[in-house]
Amino acid sequence: MEPLKRRNEIILILKKQEEPIPAKKIAKLFDVSRQVIVGDIALLRAEGQDIISTPRGYIYEQKKSSHSGKYIGKIVCLHSVEETEKELQIIVDNGGETTNVEVDHPLYGSISSSLRIRSRHDIKEFMKKVKEQNTTLLASLTDGIHLHTIQCEDEQTFIRIKRELDEAGILYQQKK
Repeated sequence: MEPLKRRNEIILILKKQEEPIPAKKIAKLFDVSRQVIVGDIALLRAEGQDIISTPRGYIYEQKKSSHSGKYIGKIVCLHSVEETEKELQIIVDNGGETTNVEVDHPLYGSISSSLRIRSRHDIKEFMKKVKEQNTTLLASLTDGIHLHTIQCEDEQTFIRIKRELDEAGILYQQKK
């Protein structure tokens, strides 16, 4: 298949998915390497396609419509690496989705990464990748200080999430 046709097919596949799809799985569909798909995704992004990368794969970002009726808020956190799982569990157990993580790097400014963690299963998979890949979290660039965008049903749910994170000593203001 020609690269241009493959990239058009990738867009169609991603638009149909509600969950992220790994590059390896896409590569298998087209009988190409994972690296070819990574390159295709980079080219599609450069063309302005709203494809985001999550720890679980690629997803086509549905602007505005996927967030209609949802409350979106930001929290600032500071905790140890060992408390990451606890932080994410508090969020999902109270009805929230951790859509991203963001740090304010002294040289590069704001750096963010999509997470889309909305269940304990997602947390388990995320933590498994952290361990398997023997990598550090984005927050390690800023001594643990990081922001999360949380999507939930309403403001009351967001307030409950913040309260429980505060009680667990995870919110940044708790550390001042």
